[in-house]
Amino acid sequence: MSRSAFEEPSGQDDGGAVVTSGLTVLRRRLPVLRDLTFAIPAGQITGLLGPSGSGKTTLMRAIVGVQRISSGTIRVLGLPAGNSGLRHQVGYMTQSPSVYPDLTVEANVRYFGAMHRKGAPDVAEAIAAVGLERQARQKTVDLSGGQLSRVSLACALVARPRLLVLDEPTVGLDPVLRADLWSRFRSMAESGTTLLVSSHVMEEASHCGTLLLLREGRLLARLTPAELSLRGRSTDLEQAFLHMIQDAADESPGMPAEGGDGNAAHDRSVQR
Repeated sequence: MSRSAFEEPSGQDDGGAVVTSGLTVLRRRLPVLRDLTFAIPAGQITGLLGPSGSGKTTLMRAIVGVQRISSGTIRVLGLPAGNSGLRHQVGYMTQSPSVYPDLTVEANVRYFGAMHRKGAPDVAEAIAAVGLERQARQKTVDLSGGQLSRVSLACALVARPRLLVLDEPTVGLDPVLRADLWSRFRSMAESGTTLLVSSHVMEEASHCGTLLLLREGRLLARLTPAELSLRGRSTDLEQAFLHMIQDAADESPGMPAEGGDGNAAHDRSVQR
């Protein structure tokens, strides 16, 4: 396979919702993200995919402006990441539910909505968008794990953000709930919202318009699901991704292949 399959895209897309150039993050002098350059198209679902420990959460934190970067730039909706002008335009759902257990679903969403000057109709719409109307008066401490994730999503949605950053929103959910959430994500994108969704479950790549594939803090490629299948020589997207990892290691001996760095367990997490 030609090296061009793994070259980082230029990122010179002025219309991108997120544009990075040379983004590098060091932690204790060790690289967590390595010279990332890419653009995320507006009004689409972009999947951020890779094994556990590949830097997905760090990248998302950098995009929303809560991660100190070592070098490079990030522009979000035309402004530097973390700019105060983005406060009401970017929604962020962390991997762990960020809600108050002693408050009801409605009270949690109302609290986050108040930060963005949103009223009762916006709160009700956000709760309906995640299918929790029947649980609106329940305290979140009494909800299931999947329902807690939906409350967190409603808290991110109530601001009606132009960019929604979701860190593994479907982790731990059963297949029916995952399918329902992805259907809702598609509806949001169709209405103009830009979504960046991270996952280590490669089968979820098929729901995205564009994919960013990370491996050990490096960007392997920015491509579509169809291109992933083609370049990875498999209709099974998990296998296609693993083939790309191996091809990258073959062309760059300094980059370990699956199992060659003692992290086979992490790479095997790119499974159902």
